[in-house]
Amino acid sequence: MDISGEYIVPASRELVWELLNDPEVLRQCIPGCEEILQTAEDEFSAKVVLKMGPVKAKFDGSVRLSDKNYPHSYRISGEGKGGIAGFAKGGADILLTEVEDGTRLNYQVDAQIGGKIAQLGSRLVTSTSKKLAGKFFETFCEIAAQRI
Repeated sequence: MDISGEYIVPASRELVWELLNDPEVLRQCIPGCEEILQTAEDEFSAKVVLKMGPVKAKFDGSVRLSDKNYPHSYRISGEGKGGIAGFAKGGADILLTEVEDGTRLNYQVDAQIGGKIAQLGSRLVTSTSKKLAGKFFETFCEIAAQRI
């Protein structure tokens, strides 16, 4: 599954970069995130509860930041296991560009899923994933606007 999009964040590129690397900001932005802990430089563990159609699961996972090019781009990748509900793994390439209204954030996600979640069908999984990404970035933009 591949998803891409862009958002204009009303903040400087440096602030957007800082917020994207802040575990507490990520916890607030990730829908269903109960906990995110930094385990090493550029590595985190996370607990997330997600509902996708009739399937609700708690995922334990890991997140890693790589290919960092401050303050322009990086890759965030991770994987999570939700028991019988299945698994998810993948990553996103993030590109930050200065624009008149703040920072354009482009993302390109590649993900693989398995288990009961995969049996729900690609249309439901893709639409739910896009909705979750939308919630993430709406919250992220609100937090960024408060920090200006």
